Amino acid sequence: MISIFHRSVFACAAILAVVGINQVSAQDKLKSYKSGTKEFWTHPPDDWFLGDETEAQKGLAPPSGPPTGASEAELAAMMKKIKLPAGFKIEVYAPGVLAARQMAWGDNGTLFVGSFGLGNVYAITDKGGKKEVKTILKGLNMPTGLAFRDGSLYVIAVDKLIKYENAEANLDKLGDGKVVYDDMPSYAAHGWKYLAADKDGWFYVPFGPPFNIGIPPTSVAQIRRVDPKTGNAELVALGVRNSVGGDVDPRTGKYWFTENARDWISDDMPSDKLNMVSKLGEHFGYPYCHQGDMPDPKFAMGHKCSEFTPPVLKLGAHVAPLGMKFYTGDQFPANYKNSILIAEHGSWNRHKYQGARIMKVTADPDGKNAKQEVFASGWIEGDQGYLGRPADIVLAKDGSILVADDWAGAIYRISYSK
Repeated sequence: MISIFHRSVFACAAILAVVGINQVSAQDKLKSYKSGTKEFWTHPPDDWFLGDETEAQKGLAPPSGPPTGASEAELAAMMKKIKLPAGFKIEVYAPGVLAARQMAWGDNGTLFVGSFGLGNVYAITDKGGKKEVKTILKGLNMPTGLAFRDGSLYVIAVDKLIKYENAEANLDKLGDGKVVYDDMPSYAAHGWKYLAADKDGWFYVPFGPPFNIGIPPTSVAQIRRVDPKTGNAELVALGVRNSVGGDVDPRTGKYWFTENARDWISDDMPSDKLNMVSKLGEHFGYPYCHQGDMPDPKFAMGHKCSEFTPPVLKLGAHVAPLGMKFYTGDQFPANYKNSILIAEHGSWNRHKYQGARIMKVTADPDGKNAKQEVFASGWIEGDQGYLGRPADIVLAKDGSILVADDWAGAIYRISYSK
């Protein structure tokens, strides 16, 4: 503007000044969306997660990880920074697993891995002691969740549960698979999913709402139990915001799940949750109540938190708990038996990130006396410096665990030795 003025182009300067003021004014406005319309659900803006932005948290947004993951040298350096209890060791199991999410073992030792954003599903096999990572499926719609049952690989890609028969024998030619369940909305926002199988071979499937906060479409903010053999499904839980992790308690057969709470209240509220389904049709509060005791400032609409099922445990604000597993192995110390290991993906809607670690939770079979402690940490440097972001956990046959990291694009192995 000064250079224009000095060149005596007064008219242009005046016009540009007005435009500049208008641009600054637009930039200063807080983002706010009316998410309660079908148009928003079916065609959300790219920054749909910014709905109801606050002045205190203005400008916060999810960070993007390195598109090619971390190099082997970077991974080796990272392993030295991870803190574990005495006797435990972490190492790189397989690099080059970009955007790695849920993992599942095949019957013959193949590790299958879903991905976030890339549309890929991977198979990791052992070739003479070296892990070979092969992309076996491409172009799927956010295939974050998968499971392996009776020789078949199941992949859930937003609105389709796809079965690939005899998968381990056909890694190079899985084909298109067979859609075994598709009674699901196609909303991409919070549409990525996670699979947990029960003893009958049914899958627990979470359905996230396509926005941060609002009155959700009736087909989402819930958890269903799906039979992949018949395509039948039942409604298990309501009032669930965004769950991308769960497991069946080996002690009781009940389903436990992690849940990401809403954004844009504050850095320290509300807490993410660990929940347990004790009866069919329970309502866990969303969007009326958060963390079991915090009415939503806009959407409580006269509801009291006492109407809804409280969490087993408050995990902390914006820690983003994802994959979780009950530890049923024999390698770790005895006090780990039947405890829950949770992969916390870490914050974005917070000025100082927290999470990006693995937590150990112990609780009675009925969900009482729950408490947590840090098991593995060190994936954050400074206030917002991610080295990695744990996304899922799976138990290996020898009792060690594997950890998927979608930021670094790698799988880690954590083992214990006396």
